[in-house]
Amino acid sequence: MQFWQSLIFCESDQLVEIAPLIEGLGYTGVVLPDHVALPDQAHSSYPYSEYELDPKAPFLDPWPAITAMAAVTQRLRFSTYVYILPMRDPFSVAKSVATASILSQGRVALGLGVGWLAEEVEILGHRFAGRGARSDEMIEILRHLWQTGSAEFHGEHFDFPLLYAEPQPDDPIPIYVGGHTEAAIRRAARCDGWMGLDFAVEEIPAIVERIRKAVDREKRSLAAAPETPFEIILSPRAEPSQDLYRRLEDMGVTGVVLPSWSLQEGDFASAGAKHRQLEDFAEAFL
Repeated sequence: MQFWQSLIFCESDQLVEIAPLIEGLGYTGVVLPDHVALPDQAHSSYPYSEYELDPKAPFLDPWPAITAMAAVTQRLRFSTYVYILPMRDPFSVAKSVATASILSQGRVALGLGVGWLAEEVEILGHRFAGRGARSDEMIEILRHLWQTGSAEFHGEHFDFPLLYAEPQPDDPIPIYVGGHTEAAIRRAARCDGWMGLDFAVEEIPAIVERIRKAVDREKRSLAAAPETPFEIILSPRAEPSQDLYRRLEDMGVTGVVLPSWSLQEGDFASAGAKHRQLEDFAEAFL
């Protein structure tokens, strides 16, 4: 079982200090969230819970934050959870993620989603409707750019002649797709993994079965080659226990995202408090 620590709303001046601690304790990696421009008033509602997004929340740009943490670690992996793909252009995304991958020696994954905040997507100059199809084309373009440093594409949303966007990453960049809808699961099945948010344990077998069927339809086995396993990464809505993690593994879950300190009860403002909580969890479960 992989254990990923969420860093949502972690104090920015603590990231470089905390990353080596997380690595040294044996965690798999860390995940960072993504938003760019949050409207003061929005009609969109978060689809997975009653969570209300604070428009003044301090969302760091994940790629420079990842690069800074990669510079002080050697093994720790990094992923976005999730990067809102269709409110960008594919060329800037390809460049940012490839750069982070190169500087981290291949420890970066792109965890992406199509977004739920219509106002933000439109502020950044893109239509909210059709964002799924736009994302599908972007994923195809990203793969071409990362594999060859060039791409030519003629689609509904993107149409361009042969171009080059170096540098190519030295290592493959896994793409994980977030979302609970059938479209999101189909998209994930064409990529390297699926990421889910806040599931009750009794709901997990059904979502894993949906993913397995989608992967089978895409002619890919969950028992893929060891170097490219299909990942199922989620955050369970349950108290941590050895029994829970054994059950999740038996269900087919490959990774768990642990809640950010900002979402836990208690005072975790200091790096020391975070370190103690990380040590306690590692001693019990890693």
